[in-house]
Amino acid sequence: MIKLGVNTVLFKAFSFREAAKAIAMAGYDGLEISAIAGMCEHLAPFGYEEQIDEIRDVLAETGLTILSMEAASHDPERMEKAFEAAAKLGIPIVNVGPGGKTGDEETFRESLKSLTYLAERARAHGVTLCCKAHVGAAIHDTPTTLRAMAEITDPGFGVDMDPSHIYRAGENPREALPAVLPRTRHIHIRDCKGPGPSPGDPLMQTCGRGDIDLFGYFEAMVRGGYDGPVCLEVIGRECTMNEAIAIAAESYGYMNACLKRLGAR
Repeated sequence: MIKLGVNTVLFKAFSFREAAKAIAMAGYDGLEISAIAGMCEHLAPFGYEEQIDEIRDVLAETGLTILSMEAASHDPERMEKAFEAAAKLGIPIVNVGPGGKTGDEETFRESLKSLTYLAERARAHGVTLCCKAHVGAAIHDTPTTLRAMAEITDPGFGVDMDPSHIYRAGENPREALPAVLPRTRHIHIRDCKGPGPSPGDPLMQTCGRGDIDLFGYFEAMVRGGYDGPVCLEVIGRECTMNEAIAIAAESYGYMNACLKRLGAR
């Protein structure tokens, strides 16, 4: 069964406990814990040992599981600690961005080298490193994702397929997904209004409010046999608790209905 989660960055103004309680009330199976420096560290790789007992207590209280972690870094020391924390908490996937610059072959090569190293270190900890195409980055669309898939052969590497970035790259996510699905281990999801480059206000990133054919995307996902986590990732301004709960709950209702109609939940 495809499991649904929320990246806790949506609740960056609040504690991990408050975020988890809201996510559980919205009906989700689990969450993606944010470990993003300078934005939201519900898990701080440097010093996670001081957080681990509380994180475990919150999971026990809410019945949630941690489906993934977003670390958003290529710093070797920071990522080593992130992988260590993931292994101790039973988090199977750690997500990062590609870095680099669109159209710059030199930074593309640097990104592949860094991702290859990080994938090897992730695998050493029993974790999978996932990276998604990102607007403005070296890996930014399906063709560059396919290049990365071909060149990074380590089994510790997987694709995090985010339809909003593919949509803003001028592609149809429904049509793009099958090509990368064989290496897709995680899906970040959100909607967006307009072609970007920004995904827009957090409220318009709510699944079903924007312009992406998300039902078609889910259909391609299910037909392709994907059974990993799908985590709502909403970025931008700081949301109030009411806004964050509305975004999470409305998105859950939309995604759950899509997947039920497709026989995947």
